[in-house]
Amino acid sequence: MVDHGLYSQIVPKEIPVNPFIALALTFAISLLFLRAMDFIAHRGWMDSKLSRKLIHIGTGPLFVLCWFLFREAPEARWLAALVPFAITAQFVLIGLGMIKDEASVKAMSRSGDPREILRGPLYYGIMFVLLTITFWRDSPVGIVALMMMCGGDGIADLVGRGIPSPKLPWSREKSVAGTVGVFTGGWFMAAAILFIYVQAGVFAGPFSGYLIPLTLVALGATLIGALPYKDVDNITVTLTAVIAGWLLF
Repeated sequence: MVDHGLYSQIVPKEIPVNPFIALALTFAISLLFLRAMDFIAHRGWMDSKLSRKLIHIGTGPLFVLCWFLFREAPEARWLAALVPFAITAQFVLIGLGMIKDEASVKAMSRSGDPREILRGPLYYGIMFVLLTITFWRDSPVGIVALMMMCGGDGIADLVGRGIPSPKLPWSREKSVAGTVGVFTGGWFMAAAILFIYVQAGVFAGPFSGYLIPLTLVALGATLIGALPYKDVDNITVTLTAVIAGWLLF
C-alpha cells in the first residue's frame, strides 16, 4: 500500500513555479518530444507509421503530467491549452503548405502528403485543446478521454498491424486484435495517469473506485472505435469517452 502523504510529497498536486515558466517548460517538453520523433523519422531510423503512432501515444501522457507544473489559478487551464493550440496551428500551416517541414510531414503522415495532417493530427490537437479547457484537473473525465484517444486509438494500430487476426465483419479495415488494443491500451494508460493523480491528491481516492467506471468508459469507446469510419476515431472515440465518463465518474 502506498502511503498517500508520502506520495503527495513526491508527486505534489502542483509545483509552485511561475505560470509562464510552467507554460514554457510544457512547450519545451512537448516540442522536444515531437522534434525528436520528427528527426528520427526524417533520418529513416524509424518507419513513418511507427513514428506517427508513437507521437500519437506519447504526447498525451507527457502533456497531462505537465499539468502538475501549473498552480491552481483560473488562467492555468488556458495557459496549458496554449501548448496544443500552438502545435495544432503549426500542423494546419504545414498541412496547407504555408510552412515547409518535411520532417514533420514524414513523421505524421502515412503517404508523405502534408494534407493528411489536416485530418487525424488536426482532430487530435483540437480534442486536446477542448478537453484541457473544459475539464482541466477538475474532473477525471478529460484525462480519461485523452488517454483513450492516445493509448486506445494509438496502440490499436500498432497491435492491429503487428498481430495477425480476423477483420471485423462490419468494418473490414479494422481487426479483432486492433479492437482489443483500443480497450487494453486506453484502459492501462488512463489507469496509470489516474493512479498518479489520485495519489497526488488531485482526485479523491481510493483509486480502486475508478476502475469499474474506467472499464465501462473504455468498453464504450472501444465499441464506437470499431465502427467503419475512417480518420475520425480521434473524434468519435474521444467524445464517446467524454459522454460515458460524464455519466459514470
